[in-house]
Amino acid sequence: MRLLLARHGQSVWNQVRRFQGGMDVALSDVGRAQARALGQALRRFRPVTAYVSPLTRARETAEIALTGAGVPLIPLEELRELSLGEWEGCTVEDVRQQPGDPYAAWVRAPLDCPPPGAEPLPDVSARVLKAIDHIAGAHPNGDDVFVVAHGGVISVYACHILGCSFNTLWRLRIDNGSLTVVEPPALVTLNDTAHLSAAGPFAPRPNLSPGGAGEARARNTPGSDAP
Repeated sequence: MRLLLARHGQSVWNQVRRFQGGMDVALSDVGRAQARALGQALRRFRPVTAYVSPLTRARETAEIALTGAGVPLIPLEELRELSLGEWEGCTVEDVRQQPGDPYAAWVRAPLDCPPPGAEPLPDVSARVLKAIDHIAGAHPNGDDVFVVAHGGVISVYACHILGCSFNTLWRLRIDNGSLTVVEPPALVTLNDTAHLSAAGPFAPRPNLSPGGAGEARARNTPGSDAP
């Protein structure tokens, strides 16, 4: 089995740097353009089935990317984005202005410094692995399988594949509309964005300097361009 893991296109809350987590938020126009570009990237594969998070931004990304392909879409509750508890609906700046800047602590160590009421990362990992096991059981013969989920979900699974701590979660860059390829237990490609033309209006923004690590990770974490 080859897993084609896509992060959904930009949502309207990604666009304004608002934490969404498990909340259901639609794609922006940029996100729909990213989904169309993702569809072009899929042409070099032969996905037989798509498994999608039940959240609108993931489902819409899959529907656009697979337009006309005749690939069935199967929702899996276990692929939903991780809950961010009390931060959902807040902007990054709202959280940064709280005493001690809990956002910066979370970016550095998301396992040790989670948002109040957030879903524990080991629990997220357990349900994501349950979903992957279900998919693997349905595709024992080396099929290409398209999975549309979220930045947090894909990062948690990548940590599992690489055997690294969940405190390194936001050191992995997973852009909106990106494609990550896994042939379990091997990580083949992480965050492929070649299909998001650098000349286009929906290309990933460049990395920020190391001195602004919180800002750089804000693109990947659920506070901005992330899930």
